[in-house]
Amino acid sequence: MRSLRFCFDFISPYAYLAWTQIHAIARRHDVRVEPQPILFAALLDKHGTRGPAEIPARRRYLLHDIQRIARHFGVPLVPPPAHPFNPLRALRIATIDPSTIDAFFTAVWATGQGIDGVLPDREVTDAAKAKLRATTEAAIADGVFGVPTMLIDDQMFWGCDSLPHLERYLVTGETADAALIARWEALPASASRPRS
Repeated sequence: MRSLRFCFDFISPYAYLAWTQIHAIARRHDVRVEPQPILFAALLDKHGTRGPAEIPARRRYLLHDIQRIARHFGVPLVPPPAHPFNPLRALRIATIDPSTIDAFFTAVWATGQGIDGVLPDREVTDAAKAKLRATTEAAIADGVFGVPTMLIDDQMFWGCDSLPHLERYLVTGETADAALIARWEALPASASRPRS
């Protein structure tokens, strides 16, 4: 059975929304989902970017967009008590105990309870911390820059809006035109924006 890595962070409403759909997609195509908790903040730091909630115009758009997607998927969406919040403890726990993932996503995004209300009262081990670091570093090495990201074979699919493309790939095996990508990557830049 083929494996699909599902890279996520509980901080992302898009990761929650994709999580509500990915298992049905996997069942339809005889694929096993391998959840991969990763630290979104580490991706942002590595790639020198900011999260959607850190850009006011994107945050406003996000509030509309996630509601539209939740309605389309027919899943509940209730904002957490604070956002952004610190997902680190939950990610570490989920790394060693994947059975907690549903409860954590539900608490944050389906009921609005928040992650702190469902975190088990147990110490996070050094092994869990090391495993989260390793899965995050592996995702970065594989080119992951955001969440959710789905990886299967040598293909990457980012975000809820890529779920139909993922499913099409699982059906047809169709990939992007490698020659066109190579040509595009070789194009010179004729303009650049100054960075402050």
